[in-house]
Amino acid sequence: MKLSSLKSVVLCLLLCSGYAQANPPESTSFEIQRSSVITLQSKVLDRTYDIYVKLPYDYHLPANKTKTYPVLYLNDGPYTFKVAAGVTHLRPMDKVIVVGISFAHGENGQFSRVRDLTPVVDMSWKKYQTGGAPQYLSFIEKEVFSFIEQNYRANPRQRILTGQSLGGSFGAWVLLTRPELFSHYILTSPSLWFKQDWIFDLEQDYADNNNLLKANVYMATGALETLQQGMSQDMVGGHRKFAERLRSRQYQGLIFSEEIIEGTDHYSTFPVGLTKGLMLVYQDIQ
Repeated sequence: MKLSSLKSVVLCLLLCSGYAQANPPESTSFEIQRSSVITLQSKVLDRTYDIYVKLPYDYHLPANKTKTYPVLYLNDGPYTFKVAAGVTHLRPMDKVIVVGISFAHGENGQFSRVRDLTPVVDMSWKKYQTGGAPQYLSFIEKEVFSFIEQNYRANPRQRILTGQSLGGSFGAWVLLTRPELFSHYILTSPSLWFKQDWIFDLEQDYADNNNLLKANVYMATGALETLQQGMSQDMVGGHRKFAERLRSRQYQGLIFSEEIIEGTDHYSTFPVGLTKGLMLVYQDIQ
């Protein structure tokens, strides 16, 4: 081959290579395996919510056709479901049906969550409606549980409630009002400061009338969730106060563990806390 011809071939290859790099093949969106989205029209709330569901890797194996599974229920679904899907991706952690509850259709996510996850009205929240948690919990109990347990092999005696921030304080409220609805609670960075630490008054009322609190609870807050690190509330202080309260009561039936996670803040505690909490759950249900 002549030198000029060889140069032409090399030039052509370089141009083609450059074109390929500049124009990569069409990409496709990433999908979570064994997951689906179900839309529920709530009669309780007169609102519509998407429910995200992910099944364990062995759910459809013929040998497991009669096996039932624990269910991990998460609020703030658009965020928490994706994290939980990742945490439960590898087989040693993939032992639960993951259910994420999204925000109400047609509403701003923050507006929806503040209303649904706060148990009582707090008039100091000028921008958002508060106090919708009792109705929201009724929706979960009457409609979400019903749908999941009728359509999947879900074990109603092994329900796990997980929440982050307002979702965590929602979980603490459920624990002190309807503890029997869930067997396990994973509460990360709970906003226990809501309405001037109202949750502590609720806990006092519960303690005055009960010595039994049958639940398995794991609570985690990031060590960086402090006023000194820029938080508007002392999350670590609230965590420690709540943990001390629960331990001091010596409630019968309560299995309680908690930790302040070194190196995490309000935005990074959830993945770590969820992983650690699930590991404890798995030890209990095996």
